[in-house]
Amino acid sequence: VTDQAFVTLATNDIYCQGALVLGQSLRRHRLTRKLVVLITPQVSSLLRVILSKVFDEVIEVNLIDSADYIHLAFLKRPELGLTLTKLHCWTLTHYSKCVFLDADTLVLSNVDELFDRGEFSAAPDPGWPDCFNSGVFVFQPSLHTHKLLLQHAMEHGSFDGADQGLLNSFFRNWSTADIHKHLPFIYNLSSNTMYTYSPAFKQFGSSAKVVHFLGSTKPWNYKYNPQSGSVLEQGSASSSQHQVVFLHLWWTIYQNNVLPLYKSVQAGGTHVSSTPCSLSGIQDAPIVHCLLGQLFSKRRKWEEGRIDYMGKDAFARIQEKLDRFLQ
Repeated sequence: VTDQAFVTLATNDIYCQGALVLGQSLRRHRLTRKLVVLITPQVSSLLRVILSKVFDEVIEVNLIDSADYIHLAFLKRPELGLTLTKLHCWTLTHYSKCVFLDADTLVLSNVDELFDRGEFSAAPDPGWPDCFNSGVFVFQPSLHTHKLLLQHAMEHGSFDGADQGLLNSFFRNWSTADIHKHLPFIYNLSSNTMYTYSPAFKQFGSSAKVVHFLGSTKPWNYKYNPQSGSVLEQGSASSSQHQVVFLHLWWTIYQNNVLPLYKSVQAGGTHVSSTPCSLSGIQDAPIVHCLLGQLFSKRRKWEEGRIDYMGKDAFARIQEKLDRFLQ
């Protein structure tokens, strides 16, 4: 089916790791639709090359260079920049219907039946079931809908500061209008509810089709030992037994289906303008640990006030970037 697609969003190199695992998890289960990833200008050349090996389309989304009405929405509500980026999925009008999956989701079995659902179909949010969780939803691309969403964002903002609040207020009749647009929880199983309602998970968990790693701790924040297959969160106790099963699956896919892509890019001599981590000397150790270490180290230095005023963080460099955006 060429006019339907699974869509995700990766805003930086870190979330590209999640998008790659998501894409490979979809391909493991007899994929019959196209795979599309939206990226921002912050994604490095290396990750763009690797994403293109998993996804049929890698589409850069830049709010600054977008159509006037998108640019206006961004200027009026700059705090919704990430949200407005996600809304770009409605501009994919060369597809008749799409299923959006956040980059921190993992597909456990074939989910083609989601395309039988109409817009706007989503699963209840575990924190407030009268709202849907926007990590998995069915939609129909439409420039008209996209424009209405942006207008709604400018006029009303988002009650949670993110896409979930905006989409819930826009599709506000979701909870009462049509039960067929309520996706079963198995299509968006929140990883942090596995232990809050353990009896239900024991009863229905085996039917789960999509797991969603909600919260600030993502699969790539854990450490993985490829020899023992063990997963452990850095600086904390081990996670629940149920969650560890899914974390292990995430890391297994990363180890077997994503890490080799880095090595093939290097072996093939593919030119990239920037390489976040050197692959030399890395064998079984996931490159993501190196990549994340660099990215988190820079952020930590900023938070601690250790800013490189004379180097990368110099005002002249910041001014150059602002000038490029405003041109």
